[in-house]
Amino acid sequence: MEGKSKILIVEDDYEIARVMSDHLRDEGFLITWASTGVEGWEDFKQDTFSIVLVDLMLPEMDGFTLCKTIRLESDVPLIIVSAKNEDESKILGLDLGADDYLTKPFSLKELTARVNSHLRRYKRYTDKHHNGQKSYYKHDLVIDFLNEAVFLNEELLTLTAKERDILFVLAKNPFTTFEKSELYEHVWQLKNVDGNNTITVHIKSLRTKLKDTQRTAKFIQTVWGVGYRFIGEHLR
Repeated sequence: MEGKSKILIVEDDYEIARVMSDHLRDEGFLITWASTGVEGWEDFKQDTFSIVLVDLMLPEMDGFTLCKTIRLESDVPLIIVSAKNEDESKILGLDLGADDYLTKPFSLKELTARVNSHLRRYKRYTDKHHNGQKSYYKHDLVIDFLNEAVFLNEELLTLTAKERDILFVLAKNPFTTFEKSELYEHVWQLKNVDGNNTITVHIKSLRTKLKDTQRTAKFIQTVWGVGYRFIGEHLR
């Protein structure tokens, strides 16, 4: 591979993590190792990785939840590396957004081959889509994901951090319906409780700033009895 791609390994078994890290470093990659799901998510938010390798049986946040959380934010290649060989685990992992499933024990040559294969595919994707950092929508909405800025009618909107995070999650997953509890747990990283209206309040404020209405939604649509989804019409 050209250059030095960064790989995040999320694995709680020290010996397995050491073997994988040493081998991939020898192959020319830069490695970050996290031993828990929460640590892996924090590392992912603080850096830019070319690929993520995730074990399923992790403390604090399991691998399934970590894959789902990362996939809501990024199209980075995700490979599950796990001793769980049941079809149900493989299907669930892939359904949650993982790109591949490598069953332990595995050869280091196979690990390298799969990593390189997904990196080549991801590079072709990002070259084609220019990394998708700025999106233009009908009704003069522009979302600059890279610089964390939102424009309406060429004016920069003043959004709170949570309003921006909610909008980004919805916009990065267009026409995907999110339950209120799902949005809350992802954005706040806290367990939702019954009667929590935090998301409802933030969505109302966000709609006001976007000049969007519930009755004739252009960007954020209410799915009655479920939650919300982003319906902005992408222009380029």
